[in-house]
Amino acid sequence: MNNQTPAHGPGQTPARTPGSSPGQARGSIPPARSLPRFPGGTSLSQLCVYDWETSDGLHGGSPHLHTLSTEAYVVTSGRGEVHTISSAGPAVDALAAGSLLWFTPGTVHRLVNHDQLQLQVIMSNAGLPEAGDAVLTFPEEILADPQRYRDAVALPAEGDEAASAEAARARRDLAIEGYEQLLGRMEAQGQEAMQRFHGLAVDLVRPRVGDWQRIWEHSVEAETERTRAQLLALGAGDGAHLQEAAVIRGEPRPEPRLWGMCGRLQTWTGEDLEQH
Repeated sequence: MNNQTPAHGPGQTPARTPGSSPGQARGSIPPARSLPRFPGGTSLSQLCVYDWETSDGLHGGSPHLHTLSTEAYVVTSGRGEVHTISSAGPAVDALAAGSLLWFTPGTVHRLVNHDQLQLQVIMSNAGLPEAGDAVLTFPEEILADPQRYRDAVALPAEGDEAASAEAARARRDLAIEGYEQLLGRMEAQGQEAMQRFHGLAVDLVRPRVGDWQRIWEHSVEAETERTRAQLLALGAGDGAHLQEAAVIRGEPRPEPRLWGMCGRLQTWTGEDLEQH
């Protein structure tokens, strides 16, 4: 999630936090992991929601929020639910093939898998979700300690699938524990509990905002400025950009799928036209 990674002993593989890039220099532009020229400055992934049982008898992923990105679900198969906490309070929405639902930054969301739930995930601000703009609902004592949070959120950088699954499941269980505590505080304190959680989230991500600004400038802002220039050109009767028409083909990233917060993720790569 930032340039620092949890400590590791001799001979051990360094842990990887979401959005981290080994060897990246401070102040440099973080490597782009979003799809070039993808419509609307968005990013796309395919998600198979975890079917691991949770302490409350359900099955699914890790509750979390995004600090900058709006997220949309297009359900392609299976059945499940998304549990959310927004400014309107807690809610539960059923999910089935054909369901469409999206939520803005600050919304805590938890995917529950009833029967092989799979969906396409669309994120705004391409590059920022990949850089780790999420904060999981860990217990407050972990959220209040940046090093403990980094340790808790990290997954093995390399290793066998069993080790990665164990780490992802432990991370999920800790997020469920904090999520249940958050719901309890909301019953007693109302929105004050969410305001406190939001404050802890801001404190955690604030050191990374400089990197995120550079990612945004080289992805979403650049695409917006391209459209602005094209509008001005069209208004002047200049359609030269139409002569640059191109087809960009995405390629699935090699297996195994990524261990996401909510499930196993399939992502794609695409050719960057500006490198040619």
